[in-house]
Amino acid sequence: MTFNEYSKECYQTAKDHGFWDMNLYLLTVPTKIALIMSELGEALEADRKGDNEHLAEEIADTFIRLFDLCGYLNLDIEEIINKKMEVNKNRPFRHNKRY
Repeated sequence: MTFNEYSKECYQTAKDHGFWDMNLYLLTVPTKIALIMSELGEALEADRKGDNEHLAEEIADTFIRLFDLCGYLNLDIEEIINKKMEVNKNRPFRHNKRY
């Protein structure tokens, strides 16, 4: 499956299961971003505990939520990623950041 196909499927599954019942864009998108961040927080906790199975599940949940949001926003995420990767390839070393 392509990233765009994952986006469509994840969005449709979430929609079918009632996770897009709120129709207010300003409330919905920030909430979805916060939920993506919470999945990463759960992944961090799993890593701290050395629970690799749970870590993998939380990383998968993060991708599912990201694809869901991309599907809702109708983003061509493959094209966007490819463009951004080209930008990153041409940046200076660490582009003046410490980490």
